[in-house]
Amino acid sequence: MTAKIAFDEVEVGTELPARSFPVTRATLVRYAGASGDFNPIHWNERFAREVGLPDVIAHGMFTMAAAVRVVTDWVGDPAAVVEYGVRFTKPVIVPDDEQGALIEVSAKVAAKLDDGRVRVDLTATSAGQKVLGMSRAVVQLA
Repeated sequence: MTAKIAFDEVEVGTELPARSFPVTRATLVRYAGASGDFNPIHWNERFAREVGLPDVIAHGMFTMAAAVRVVTDWVGDPAAVVEYGVRFTKPVIVPDDEQGALIEVSAKVAAKLDDGRVRVDLTATSAGQKVLGMSRAVVQLA
């Protein structure tokens, strides 16, 4: 696959389609099995509270992966993402109910770089709080 977005068709400020990602306790259990990260702060409410958390929290790497889906869906090829980094600013708190939590992600092209690449800045929030900071991806466009 190659990127479906042409470099010449993108301008600084181009907004990518925003997305929301629901996260339930079942989501966390499935992610723990796939990743091998069985830290009890991600599934055991009693333990999470004992270590000072308000409740069970989503895995940071899960949050990071969910956010970059906005970029990979936009560009059409996950391999077009050549760099990606974030700072974890707040945890995604996942209550034990039918709704769970919601990670809301928006993104826009912040810079056009050399060699047909763009830098995309992402904003990820949950429950009205920014959960990722300095979230940036460099994407190789067509």
